[in-house]
Amino acid sequence: MAVNLHPDWLEPLQREFDSPYMAALRQFLLEEKAAGKRIFPRGRDWFRALDLTPPSSIRVVILGQDPYHGEGQAHGLCFSVQPGVRVPPSLVNIYKELKADLGIDPPGHGFLEHWAKQGVLLLNNVLTVEMGLAASHKGRGWERFTDAVVAHVNALPDPVVFMLWGSHAQKKAASVDPRHLVLKSVHPSPLSAHGGFFGCRHFSKANAFLEANGRGAIDWALPPV
Repeated sequence: MAVNLHPDWLEPLQREFDSPYMAALRQFLLEEKAAGKRIFPRGRDWFRALDLTPPSSIRVVILGQDPYHGEGQAHGLCFSVQPGVRVPPSLVNIYKELKADLGIDPPGHGFLEHWAKQGVLLLNNVLTVEMGLAASHKGRGWERFTDAVVAHVNALPDPVVFMLWGSHAQKKAASVDPRHLVLKSVHPSPLSAHGGFFGCRHFSKANAFLEANGRGAIDWALPPV
């Protein structure tokens, strides 16, 4: 299994990498590739969210479900797409809420690495997917691995903001310690965004909490790419 991971994650996650379920997941992915199936994102990007956002820098956690399954979209960060790729509908709605909340105009792209590099962990529940088949790698072991990531973040000494959009994310972080700020809403998908995502003001609430706890605000404005 290709691992491109910040060294500060290696120690807390070593038990996961050494576990039987991870060996089974590794074998499954090798067999899928050997069968000619296309897996997204590229192997070097499976752990991109962790590599860009080490534990000591985490200030916000946003949880997604699984990677985008279209050509050239996924690159290891939930909700984010590579430069030059059309902005997906859920991210369009995230940008609409960001504009309504903080007055930040949509950037014209969907590349969210600027957030990740500031301590926004953009973590999917499942880290790989077969091209064209959403949720195709569900139940193969990634969920257990990302549960361990969430548990480690929950145990960090500094308070963190969890933005939990939709039932999957809320279930994933159901046991987060109350010293962290947990912000919940429906998913930003066009199917649900009007049911409570629009108007949730999670971005300003996150920054207010971070500043009150001496952790500094996130610059949510994305630079051009």
